[in-house]
Amino acid sequence: MCGIAGFFGNIGEEKYSHSVLNKMLSRIRHRGPDESGVFLSPLMSMGSVRLSIIDLASGQQPLCDDTGRYWIAFNGEIFNYRELRIELEKLGCNFRTNSDTEVLLFAFREYGTDCLNKLNGQFAFAVWDTLEKRLFLARDRVGIRPLFYTFSGEHLVFGSEIKALFEFPGLHRKLDEFSLQQVFTFWTSLSPRTAFEKVNELPPAHFMIFENGHVKLKRYWTPVFSSTENSFKGTMNEAGEELESLLNDSVALRLRADVPVGAYLSGGLDSSVIALLIRNQVPEGLLETFSIGFSDAEYDEGSYQDKMVELLKTRHHRAYCSQDDIVNGFPEAVWHAEMPLLRTAPLPMKQLSGLVRQNNIKVVMTGEGADEMLGGYNIFKEMEIRRFWARNPDSVIRPLLLGRLYPYLPQLRKMGPNALKMFFGYRLQDTDSVLYSHLLRWNNTSKIRKMMRNNSSGNQQMIGHLEQILTPVLERQSDLGKAQFIESEIFMSGYLLSSQGDRMAMSNSVEGRYPFLDHRVMEFCHSLPDDFKLRGLKEKVLLKHQFKNRLPDDVVNRAKQAYRAPLATPFLRSGTSGYVSELLSADICKAAGIFDEKAVEMLLTRLRKSNNYSEVDQMAFVAVLSTHLLWKQFVDEFKPLSPEEIREAEVRGVIKV
Repeated sequence: MCGIAGFFGNIGEEKYSHSVLNKMLSRIRHRGPDESGVFLSPLMSMGSVRLSIIDLASGQQPLCDDTGRYWIAFNGEIFNYRELRIELEKLGCNFRTNSDTEVLLFAFREYGTDCLNKLNGQFAFAVWDTLEKRLFLARDRVGIRPLFYTFSGEHLVFGSEIKALFEFPGLHRKLDEFSLQQVFTFWTSLSPRTAFEKVNELPPAHFMIFENGHVKLKRYWTPVFSSTENSFKGTMNEAGEELESLLNDSVALRLRADVPVGAYLSGGLDSSVIALLIRNQVPEGLLETFSIGFSDAEYDEGSYQDKMVELLKTRHHRAYCSQDDIVNGFPEAVWHAEMPLLRTAPLPMKQLSGLVRQNNIKVVMTGEGADEMLGGYNIFKEMEIRRFWARNPDSVIRPLLLGRLYPYLPQLRKMGPNALKMFFGYRLQDTDSVLYSHLLRWNNTSKIRKMMRNNSSGNQQMIGHLEQILTPVLERQSDLGKAQFIESEIFMSGYLLSSQGDRMAMSNSVEGRYPFLDHRVMEFCHSLPDDFKLRGLKEKVLLKHQFKNRLPDDVVNRAKQAYRAPLATPFLRSGTSGYVSELLSADICKAAGIFDEKAVEMLLTRLRKSNNYSEVDQMAFVAVLSTHLLWKQFVDEFKPLSPEEIREAEVRGVIKV
């Protein structure tokens, strides 16, 4: 695992290019603290910081092929590199290392862009063709690993994190208000936009070719959920056996490392399944597991974690997150997320990865992706109930079902029929919309936009534009398939795998691996009938069926509880950190220019007077605080690294053309 950065175009003497590249790499050295390297030529400069996991001795980057024509900087892992190496050796490729980086480079040389369909991995990489003067950038299927780019005059600048780009001289740094409007609706900006003006992300499952000043962007993989063309025809038992076989192989591939591999153990079904499958493949006593606990009992899942530790006999480590931890650590979480946050949940994940690193583990497997692939989220059940209710919108009984979905939200537990209708009835009968499953969620978060000084795009306009884009893609998929696609393509990639996945783990130099997001597992899950995933109000039907006799019943059949952390409460207590008051002040509102100071003051007054904060108001509070943190860190106070902070990179190669 690494971080990469680079730029196309001559910016002066080689010494100056080297200095700029060192600054870019130094900004992201948390992604690769073990070593670094750069490639320099008159037209192309790129480098990497490395977290050594595979081929510790000879896997340095950037790396060239045996002809010297192609150079690669690579962030990620190619899990099936051993199998690909055998295939490439038969084609005459001569390997000098045992790294997956060299396998990837030769695969690109031999197969071109088609190599992406052969990769089982999580990756973002750049290949420079010294002969054709062509730059190739690519990103994995679901966007596990990040990659950003921007233009500065004739220069194309790219990197694993936006903060690396901002070390390039003369780059514009400003929050993008339209992208923020997207964040305050969809929880994330819509790819390729980011929170910053003129900074794009390479979308998941895409590659880019930059040549002769022109950009070609192309998608190479598209998920298709619940389609009649790819529908699984077998029984529940047969599907369970196939799923477990694929997961076993996915876990085996992700155990490939020259360093120990640990696992997160949340106490939920998904991480428990992965820990069980890992435990079946490693000797007893060697698997180390990690979990986060909360001082607030409302959020803590420690009892379920203990049951799994007892069953699997793992060497378990637990960190505890207090309200003070959330307040004190939130600025650093925003710095690494590089986007506004609507929840504080990333901070405990950052704390958890810190615990992993303290125990000298560089790699952890987690259960992310199971909810998206196998119908686990409450939003899917919420959609089914709303559709059922929409068939009889005057029913008093049907909306009561919604009260059963969120027992962990106190304000919903207390709602009567009329209150439930008010809260869940938004666009109830718009069942023909391909976005129906998410209309209510997006309406609730879009209320944050009303606090902005500039809210140029109305809720209906913004959602309507997305509906136009997705209707031809989704119209033939089932209702659940539509919801799964939206959750995977927008929320999972843009928010979950970023702010709670890669960014928080890599802030502590820890690599996360996700067996449920192996493309073979995903494609199999896409083919399953809907009732193998969601049946009434029972979620992840197939996963529970397959593992019900091997995991504690309390873990398998517990009510679905989303991973959560306290929202506004820690910040609203008396005596909290002074930065909170400063960043919510009228002066900062005026200076940042994003939120109206009167709207912010009204929100704070409402929260201070209430003993029962609404979820919407709490999310708005976190959104304002995180946006102002982002503005202060990246716009108002962003300073170039000092000479003492710059880590000198080893020059791996200098090509004179």
